[in-house]
Amino acid sequence: MVELRHVSKSFAGPAPRTIFRGLSLDVAPGEYVAVIGASGVGKSTLLNIIAGLERVDAGTVVVGGVDYAAQDDDALTALRRVQMGFVFQAFHVLPYLSVADNVGLPLALRSERGAEAAARIGEMLDAVGLGGRARSEPRELSGGELQRVAIARALVHRPALVLADEPTGNLDPAIAAQIIGLLRDAVTRNGAACVLATHSRAAAASADRVCRLTPEGLVAAQGGDVD
Repeated sequence: MVELRHVSKSFAGPAPRTIFRGLSLDVAPGEYVAVIGASGVGKSTLLNIIAGLERVDAGTVVVGGVDYAAQDDDALTALRRVQMGFVFQAFHVLPYLSVADNVGLPLALRSERGAEAAARIGEMLDAVGLGGRARSEPRELSGGELQRVAIARALVHRPALVLADEPTGNLDPAIAAQIIGLLRDAVTRNGAACVLATHSRAAAASADRVCRLTPEGLVAAQGGDVD
C-alpha cells in the first residue's frame, strides 16, 4: 500500500534543516506499523509525505500504486479523499457541526449522502461507543470522546490507508489505551493499512511492526526500544 524509496526531505530558511535522507518504508495492505522517535525528528513530516501534503527532495513515493511524482496537487487531493483517513492528536473536530456531521464529512466530500451514508455514520458511531451522541455538539464531549469522533471520521469511508499522528498524546493512559484499541480493531475490521506516529510505548506495542525514525532513515526497533 505504501512504498517509499530513498526519500530525503529538508526545509530551507534561515536555519536549513535536513529532516531525513535515504528513507525507505513498505507497508502492506492490512499491516499496522508504528513509527517512533523523539519529538522533532520528523514523524509528522513523514506522515505528511505519505499523504502527499509534503513533496520530497529526492526519492519516490508510491501509495496504492500511484506514483506521487506524476501527480499534481488536485490529483493528490482526490487520492487522499478516496484512499486515506487521518487521526490527529488535536482531533480537528469542527465545533459548529454535530458529532454525526463531523463523522460524515469524508462521505459528504465524496457526495455520498442519504440513507446509506446515514447508516454508515451510525455504524461507525456504534463501533466507537458513541451511538447515543450523534446529535451532540463537540463542546459537550470529553477529550476521549472527541478522539473517538476523529477515529470514526477517519474510518467511515473505509479508506485503504489510515494515518494517525500522536492520537493519544493529550489523553490519560486509560483513555489512550481505549483509543488505540478502537483504532486497531477498526483497521483490522476494514483491512486497511495503518501508519501510526507516536512516542508512546503502549501505543507502539499495539502495532504489527515498530520502526524508529532517525535522520538517516527508519530502522527496526529492537525489543525494549519502544519509547
